[in-house]
Amino acid sequence: LLSQFDPDNTGYISTEKFRSLLQRHGSELDPHKLEVLLALADSNSEGRICYQDFVNLMSNKRSNSFRQAILQGNRRLCSKALLEETGLSLSQRLIRHVAYETLPREIDRKWYYDSYTCCPPPWFMITITIVAFFLYNGVVLDRFVLQVTHPLYLKNALLYHPQLRAQAWRYLTYIFMHAGIEHLGLNVVLQLLVGVPLEMVHGAARISFVYVAGVVAGSLAVSVADMTAPVVGSSGGVYALVSAHLANIVMNWSGMKCQFKLLRMAVALVCMSFEFGRAVWLRFHPSAYPPCPHPSFMAHLGGVMVGITLGVIILRNYEQRLQDQTLWWIFLSIYVIFVLFAIFWNIFAYSLLDLKLPPPP
Repeated sequence: LLSQFDPDNTGYISTEKFRSLLQRHGSELDPHKLEVLLALADSNSEGRICYQDFVNLMSNKRSNSFRQAILQGNRRLCSKALLEETGLSLSQRLIRHVAYETLPREIDRKWYYDSYTCCPPPWFMITITIVAFFLYNGVVLDRFVLQVTHPLYLKNALLYHPQLRAQAWRYLTYIFMHAGIEHLGLNVVLQLLVGVPLEMVHGAARISFVYVAGVVAGSLAVSVADMTAPVVGSSGGVYALVSAHLANIVMNWSGMKCQFKLLRMAVALVCMSFEFGRAVWLRFHPSAYPPCPHPSFMAHLGGVMVGITLGVIILRNYEQRLQDQTLWWIFLSIYVIFVLFAIFWNIFAYSLLDLKLPPPP
């Protein structure tokens, strides 16, 4: 239809013609899409609308030009907020609450609600929780968790051990093992309560990247800053997600309309502080297997650093191409430099410093 209003094939039509088109065919459109189209017309100062922006909206694809047209204008959204609508089903209200808990702008919330189909579901966080935390420890080891006093604790093939750092898989697989039921429980609660909604909004690719980057940064941080200690637990990945989410809420505080956001932040911080405090205490507590110490707490700090750098950029730019974000490339470069530094550190520093490492399990 737009092509009828653009006889010269310029790719643009005037806002007046665009408005008349919306008035004529508005009843055929989804109310939320119609609302965004009206906002696009209201905010455009050049007096013309790009045909591709219209196509992107109708096909649930977002372009930078469309975002800028909305964000630079007045964005007069006529209807009431999503949560104020009546007659919603339970699933619709759940999706709306997820949008309000993770996205700071109403325009993004509406876009997310229009485009979210729950296909695929948040499979990554659910799978990593069930398989990593329960299936392996429960089925293979016949125990849901391994206490640090358990005979198989250090003999496990998954944890990171400084004497076995050449086995590269241990820098990742240490997340499949936890030092106690309280360690496992707090990580599971934080991972599901924060990770699943984030994956529903930002997708498995982005969330898995933040999670895995936090996991790798956690084990590498231990190998650099706490060189004689082993590592267990998924705190590196969990803390990367939680710290990114909390930092995003703080930076967009006025736009975050989720209920009880202050209470939710307080609960998350209390859980993180309790688990981190427990890890610090355990690290300096007399070990059950001297001279090997208890697990290090440095993985927590590595995850937090990933969360407030790479994680914040990913969560802040909803459905924008990260390749266009300068800050993304800066933080990604810093992360890559740290990984390369840690690799060379693991190759050379241990022999140069002549450390007394605990014996291999």
